[in-house]
Amino acid sequence: MASKRPDGDVWNIVDNDEMSQHYGKNFKFDFSHISSEEIKELFKDYVWQNYRVGNKTLSSLYSEVNSYFYRFIQFAESRNITSLKELTNVDVENYISYLHTTISEKTGKPMSYNNQRNCLDRFKTVIRWCQLHRPDDVPITEIFTGNEYTGVNRKLKIDFIPDDVVAQINEALKTEENPYLKYGIIILQSTGMRIGDLLKLRIDCIKPHLISGYTIEWVQHKGRKNKAPMPVRSECVAAIEKLIEITKDMRNETDEKDKDVLMIWRTPKGKKAGKVMNLNSVSFNNWFKKFIKDNDIKDANGDYYNLTSHQFRRTLGTDMLSKGTNINVIQQVLGHTDASVTKRFYADVKDKERAEVFKSVGVIGNINQIQSNAFDNVSEFEWFKANKDKCVAGLCDGYCTKPVIDGKICDRLLKRQKCYTCSRYITTPEYLDAHKRHLANLEKQLEEGVIYGEHYAEHFIPTIEVLKVIIERLEGLQNGN
Repeated sequence: MASKRPDGDVWNIVDNDEMSQHYGKNFKFDFSHISSEEIKELFKDYVWQNYRVGNKTLSSLYSEVNSYFYRFIQFAESRNITSLKELTNVDVENYISYLHTTISEKTGKPMSYNNQRNCLDRFKTVIRWCQLHRPDDVPITEIFTGNEYTGVNRKLKIDFIPDDVVAQINEALKTEENPYLKYGIIILQSTGMRIGDLLKLRIDCIKPHLISGYTIEWVQHKGRKNKAPMPVRSECVAAIEKLIEITKDMRNETDEKDKDVLMIWRTPKGKKAGKVMNLNSVSFNNWFKKFIKDNDIKDANGDYYNLTSHQFRRTLGTDMLSKGTNINVIQQVLGHTDASVTKRFYADVKDKERAEVFKSVGVIGNINQIQSNAFDNVSEFEWFKANKDKCVAGLCDGYCTKPVIDGKICDRLLKRQKCYTCSRYITTPEYLDAHKRHLANLEKQLEEGVIYGEHYAEHFIPTIEVLKVIIERLEGLQNGN
């Protein structure tokens, strides 16, 4: 690592960290588009100091400069902001508005919520760094409220792959012809490794276990350390052996430093067509999308499942926790430095009780088809048949089979809380649109940031899940399924 900061506005820095998945790559940092010399100097210092002391990798800093700082510079130029010292909360709010209305050059569409959040989050990081290292160059007073993007430091929903989608994926793998995708998914499912680590996996990663079976070892590039030997399933061993066999004849054509990398292939098109190179994550992401559509793999709502490589990692953690595996063991498997990260983002319990709740949701095709077993006794059933047309009071999307208990109106009915999971609640296809509107409203609140805070949001996520099940079943009835 160089000790002296490069001169000029364009820096070419080669990644010399042997534990980096970008080892040997040249990163070109270009600050020439920043017209304010004061802001330019501050951003340069932030990049160089974080690189010099090893706080951030070159690839992370490069991404920040080109994807996130770039947006703030655009905003600052449009507002004639030449210094960060005088920034106020009003400027922060204006920046958020700017992000809301910015059209992505790549997609031609408004920036995604996550991209907007990341832009603000990285800018916060610069301000926080300056408060420690360059306090005279940033505002003395706090300019962030902490609620700019709800959930900016907290994930409200664990993103594991549902069991039914996993089953569809594994069935489709049986006939998948792309060996890199087929065997790559098997490795991801078995190990929970990151996609960057998979693409740098070595052909000698499998070792015989001292007692029986095999273990796998790899470099965890994010944590800059080697993964301790981990027992691995025979399917994973077979997948790696297949890839070694497939790539055997190509190894003499690749660069010396890549001869032992597992994931090499012959580039099929473009300027480098015919050249043997390392696979990249862009190819995998494209293959995932094609794989899902070609095999008609859909989620519970009937939409094509949005598969990413990282979901296999989260799914492994979730499956282990659901089977009773100690959270510290899962932490070691996934290579987290802190078990709280494992629990918070990667491991959730697939709740059997919640599944039972879904089964008990009262969905029928016609209110006149309701049977006596939905009631405690015959007299209540007779009362409902006589009064069903008046039983929608308090409910805009269904019926309550017993709104009055011991002369008092049900508290749930009055408060309109959790009626969906109540044994007395019944809904029919005539209320399908009402359920869809309610679901869309809740999801919109969750996406935009609930005004009542994250705690409130966590309470209506279960309602969203139940509504999706209700809608799916009502649509099935409506379509005659």
